Amino acid sequence: MPLTGFHVLQYRRGISSFSVAMTITPNPSMQISARLRRTRGSEGVRKLVREATLTPADLVLPIFVSEVDEEVVEIGSMPGVYRWPIERVPEIVESAEAVGVGAILLFGIPEEKNPEGHQASAKDGIIQQAIRTIRNNGFKGVVITDVCLCEYTDHGHCGLVDQDGTILNDASLSRLAETAISHAEAGADIVAPSAMMDGQVAAIRTALDATGFINIPILSYSVKYASAYYGPFREAADGSPTFGDRRSHQMDPANGREAEREHEADVTEGADLIMVKPGLAYLDVVRRSREAFPAMPLVAYNVSGEYSMVKAAAANGWLDERAIVLETLFAFRRAGADLVITYHALDAARWLEEG
Repeated sequence: MPLTGFHVLQYRRGISSFSVAMTITPNPSMQISARLRRTRGSEGVRKLVREATLTPADLVLPIFVSEVDEEVVEIGSMPGVYRWPIERVPEIVESAEAVGVGAILLFGIPEEKNPEGHQASAKDGIIQQAIRTIRNNGFKGVVITDVCLCEYTDHGHCGLVDQDGTILNDASLSRLAETAISHAEAGADIVAPSAMMDGQVAAIRTALDATGFINIPILSYSVKYASAYYGPFREAADGSPTFGDRRSHQMDPANGREAEREHEADVTEGADLIMVKPGLAYLDVVRRSREAFPAMPLVAYNVSGEYSMVKAAAANGWLDERAIVLETLFAFRRAGADLVITYHALDAARWLEEG
């Protein structure tokens, strides 16, 4: 093919050298076979051929409901995220509904904690009260509830523990099932067990069916890693363990293939939706999950640490918050997630509507 463009030819002989600059005339017969920039030339065309889509309805907003706070309290490590007293919860729910967010996900901070986490399943527990308050205020949208014991136990673990501090997997299942039933009775649309106890989905499905809640779906935190990205959440929910850690039941961050076994176990036990948590650092697992379970609704959790890093960088002027949040959410969708749980949901929904 003839040379084109501007070229510098250098000749060397012994210790002397010289350069000759010459212009080569482009070959008019040369053809560029694919001009991929044609579909990137305007925003309208870019939207027309966009592969992944993102709408407010694809987003789920986590909400912290508190019995220990009399006023709305901002979480120090999560600017823009708050703990809401029960009577004020309708305000944040109305905000989510107004911008078209697909669902809300409730986490509770109870006033009373004990070794068995009794308030997790109490009829007058914080989540149960919150659901009724939201419903009495007229909210018709989707309410998802987190089903775990860590926020309700005085030791901060996701299940019951023995005197040696060992988590009792099988003994914890009945407590998780009781909690799920109490949420369904209060008016939850979807229950989401996050304790990572083996057999939790089967126990909850059996209990729901036996008590007449056969149509309540289970969103399983089927792939939940023992991640350092949860730090800000533990401040928000007062859920840090008082001893030990959660590596005995949450997944090893080094493992990817194991995720398929976790999903498969929960799907077999009756999960209706599956999740990968965290999301951003585990996009390979999100993609692997989509390919392994193409027919299952797949959720990715854009967790607290991921949120806080963006907020901190934006506060320092190091990045464009709007641009990076939307890019991140598109990444979850591109990887295969149907829904994204994110603390950015309200802002992202507004930005999406602005276009």
